[in-house]
Amino acid sequence: MSTRRFFAVALVVSLLVAGVASYYASSHPDGLEYVAEQTGFIDSAEDSATADSPLADYQTSGVDDARISGGLAGVIGVVVMLVLSTGLFWLVRRRGTDDVDSDDARPEHARQSEA
Repeated sequence: MSTRRFFAVALVVSLLVAGVASYYASSHPDGLEYVAEQTGFIDSAEDSATADSPLADYQTSGVDDARISGGLAGVIGVVVMLVLSTGLFWLVRRRGTDDVDSDDARPEHARQSEA
């Protein structure tokens, strides 16, 4: 299997999991929230600074259907992470290539003395 095909299949699977399977994830509170409820200090919790953001609480603001809202938030998350990680990979790879190119610019006798 080619690398390009592998990444295309991985992207499709990621989008399906984020967009479809995420709806079937557990709606029970996470561990910390569960402990806070059991011990009685859940009422002292404060909202996050990002509580009013467009993708807060795994939902997309402005979308009334819970299934579509959660799936859309998941797909947006996958796309944002893909763009950020690809950009970071591209920068690191480009920087590494520049380092190799600068080594090749040295005179031949300097490179042979290191070997």
